[in-house]
Amino acid sequence: SSAASRGLAEVAVPPIEGKAGWLVRNALLDRLAASGGTGQGGRFRLDVRLDDSIEGLAVLKNDTISRERRSLRARYQLVEVASGEILLDATAGSDAGIDVASSEYATIAAEQTALENLARDVADRIVTALMQQFVKSP
Repeated sequence: SSAASRGLAEVAVPPIEGKAGWLVRNALLDRLAASGGTGQGGRFRLDVRLDDSIEGLAVLKNDTISRERRSLRARYQLVEVASGEILLDATAGSDAGIDVASSEYATIAAEQTALENLARDVADRIVTALMQQFVKSP
């Protein structure tokens, strides 16, 4: 019944491009559902663009990478649908360290797990910012 819950219940989340986008959108929808929202429509629309990158950090003597950093950054805008006014224009991001194993399969699995964790973290940061926005101006 709070202003934040009422606001979150009226946020639509359109599809976000890419695998990371699919993960972030699903995490956002889960969090909005906890506030009674469906993520399908209402007064507001949340537009999200992502930048997902993997960077090698530690290089061994034989020029192989032993550690990576995966970064997920989101630029998002909360738009009031009726007027088209942008109520919030912000960024959120998170990083994860990954040990590169001798097994390519293990490394790919670690990169995927990192992306899943980053998607949940970025979604949490976005929802927190939305809640703060709704509390400031219901």
